[in-house]
Amino acid sequence: MSEHRRKPPQPQGGGRAAARRAQSAPSGRRAAPQGTTGAASGSQGAGGEERPYGGRAEARRAAQRNGGGRRRGAEAQGHGPGGPAGPGRGRGRNVAPGRKRLIDYPRAGKDGVARWLPSWKLVTGLFIGFIGSLVAVAGVGYALVSIPDVAKTANAQNNVFYWSDGTPMVATGGEVNRQIIGYAEIPKEMRYAVISQENKTFETDSGVDPKGIARAVFNMARGGQTQGGSTITQQYVKNAMLDDQSQTISRKFKEIFVSIKVGASVPKDQIMAGYLNSAYYGRGAYGIQAASRAYFNKDASALNPGECAFLAAMLKGAAYYDPAGATFLDPAATPEANSRRAEAQMQDTLNKMVQYGHLSAEARAKYTKLPKVQNPRSNSRLSGQVGYLVDLAKSYLINNSNITANDLQRGGYSIRTTFDKKKVNQLEAAVKNVQKGNIKPQQRPNTDKYVQFGGASVDPSTGAIKAIYGGDDATKHFTNNADQTGAQVGSTFKPFVLAAAMSWGKRNPDLGESQAQDERTIVSPDSLYSGQNKLKIKEYNGAFWKNEKGEEWLQTNDGGESVGAPPNYNIDLREAMRLSVNSAYVQLGMDVGLDKVKDAALSAGILKTSLASANYPSFSIGTSDPSAIRMAGAYATFAASGQQNEPFSVTKVTNRDGTVFEHKAKPKDAFTSKVADNVTDVLRTVVDKGTGTAAQLPGREVAGKTGTTDGNKSAWFVGYTPQLSTAIGMFRLDDNEKNKSRQFLEMYGTGGQKKIHGASFPAEIWHDYMAQALQGQPAKDFPTPEPIGEVVNDTPSPSVTPTPTPSVTPSPTPTPTPSQSLLSPSPSPSDSCGNFDWNCGNDNGGANGGADAGSTGGVTPSPTESDGTGTTRGNGNGNGGFFGAPNG
Repeated sequence: MSEHRRKPPQPQGGGRAAARRAQSAPSGRRAAPQGTTGAASGSQGAGGEERPYGGRAEARRAAQRNGGGRRRGAEAQGHGPGGPAGPGRGRGRNVAPGRKRLIDYPRAGKDGVARWLPSWKLVTGLFIGFIGSLVAVAGVGYALVSIPDVAKTANAQNNVFYWSDGTPMVATGGEVNRQIIGYAEIPKEMRYAVISQENKTFETDSGVDPKGIARAVFNMARGGQTQGGSTITQQYVKNAMLDDQSQTISRKFKEIFVSIKVGASVPKDQIMAGYLNSAYYGRGAYGIQAASRAYFNKDASALNPGECAFLAAMLKGAAYYDPAGATFLDPAATPEANSRRAEAQMQDTLNKMVQYGHLSAEARAKYTKLPKVQNPRSNSRLSGQVGYLVDLAKSYLINNSNITANDLQRGGYSIRTTFDKKKVNQLEAAVKNVQKGNIKPQQRPNTDKYVQFGGASVDPSTGAIKAIYGGDDATKHFTNNADQTGAQVGSTFKPFVLAAAMSWGKRNPDLGESQAQDERTIVSPDSLYSGQNKLKIKEYNGAFWKNEKGEEWLQTNDGGESVGAPPNYNIDLREAMRLSVNSAYVQLGMDVGLDKVKDAALSAGILKTSLASANYPSFSIGTSDPSAIRMAGAYATFAASGQQNEPFSVTKVTNRDGTVFEHKAKPKDAFTSKVADNVTDVLRTVVDKGTGTAAQLPGREVAGKTGTTDGNKSAWFVGYTPQLSTAIGMFRLDDNEKNKSRQFLEMYGTGGQKKIHGASFPAEIWHDYMAQALQGQPAKDFPTPEPIGEVVNDTPSPSVTPTPTPSVTPSPTPTPTPSQSLLSPSPSPSDSCGNFDWNCGNDNGGANGGADAGSTGGVTPSPTESDGTGTTRGNGNGNGGFFGAPNG
């Protein structure tokens, strides 16, 4: 065959059809992309023709070398799948999606706010997971807790109190006064009294109060205190967890789990018995049997419905419901106030028992008054003064540390006190000697019955309470007479008037009220004031003072005598203090301002709650009723040259975890040393040659002041040396349980004496005690005072009348009484005036300011009982040694 008739070779692509498609439709699916021949796009060979491939396989390999495959080659040229002219017969694949997330948040594929809004699936899932977690935790907690054993509850430990030298004083407060009895031995009235008052659905509920739990948890979450169990079951569980009483959420949840388990698996009668056998009823009694013995001295099975309702009230807090009172914890917890609260609570419980069908109306009608309870102090270890000392220390801790009353009940503390054992015994002996030798209640029942003494001794340099005398016996006489009595202090208040006059000065009578407050004249002890009896008291500006009825105030002196040179009867303030002249110091108080006198007393350490109204002139002569502890502490401020230290009774407390409390001194500058030392110098005159001569200590410098109230219902001597300040009070107070009004009685004829003054038995006790307490200590002198102030009212009198010479009146009793300076016979009945008795001793319808002058110690209007509503933070009347007492 000739050469020109031979068939030409086929182009790559597979035959004629492929060649035609390649020529006519280069964008077709099977068309090879440009440049796949190996030559530049559009390049031609020698004859202007494309160089053909040798076959399909070679074309594929070429395409792979130049573009990675048909589709990728097309895409590499900027075309979509199928070529540059469109999709062609096939489609390209989408990009593969990312791995799916378990929690789609923030949400993929969403923009803006939608991206951050969780889907309902997510919310539902999280909620189910949360509930599941709670169920799991609750299940684990429920499985881990165990049902408490009542026999192991109330395992309190002893609190050990130590004297100041570190020797043991007494171990108390942790004895386990508890005896478990069976359910059948508990009167049904006792069970239903508790149910009616605390948890009326007890017999049918699950044992847990969800609302109460939520409330407690919410309160804790806010940082508040945890709350007690709302049901009897929860309260029983709380009592049973004495090993862990921490105020934490974890402990509260543990209590909840235990309560749920107890409610679900323990019979109701066993829960009730467990609660009543483990609860604290006060008086150291855990459980109903111990409580029945502590209050009624009988077995619990013998309790009547009224006694059951009474004990149910004790579960609310015996400190505020025990008729014996607990003023060492809170001054508001007086026997009278507690009795009122207990009776009201008892009657309310009985009414609810009738209302809920647990007691008949006929039976309920038999119990309308409080049942008679016995002596709360049966512990012989707390007899004598020890019980008062323990109460004082406990109350100080409760009010000045993080240790609570419940903590002290559980015990385990070692408490180091400030009390000096030797001084405590010496003070008690001094009181007993005077009492035994002079007070004869059987011989003189109308005058010597109900006589009481109180005393306290404070270290001026620290404020530490070294000794107290609280009464005859803490197991028989429950009120601590060193801490609060309600007895007014009389003229022992006058040093605060003098301190105010030397600190702020008297107001200028020629200026208006606002200017007079700023422009004052510091008063010198040599300033002159009138000692006239029935002196008309003036305002600082010269206007006569009048009460709300428009009556003028006529200030009397003890004995109804004027002192000083007529016609003005001027007498300097030193002499007026020496003879305890009322009129001079009442007028001085008005010139200075009773608000400043009050400030001076507060600065010295007297508590505000024990101060009488400063709206009456008699405020300056002791109508207030501070405690012996506070009076000793206030005079200690003068002894310390103006530095005031709060009285305190505990130095350190430790337990198994180490030191949990330690007293830190915080002295304050109450007065300048110039003021304080001048007050001391004036008070030295009182002891050296005034109403306080019975308190002289040979070889020692002594400063002090006598005080007697109008009506002769109380008498005081408060004095000090540089090392020790002591206050002694004497009064007659009928505080028999049957007499809830606690009447202060007159002391005319008491102890065989015509009238009791601060210069008599109180000064004698002070002398006998201080002579022993300071034995072995070197004698120290008071600082020499710097001159102070100006002599005001120094107009000389026309003539001079000498002051009567003191005469010694021997005591008719075996025990000698102190020397007394008598200006005149005792005042007539008309001179004995009560508080704010405006007409007493006023022939012109004026007011009698009370008598408290004369050489016998001074008299102030008769005392009135403190209302006991104040709150204290320290000892004694809130003095700093007694936690609860409001009066200082």
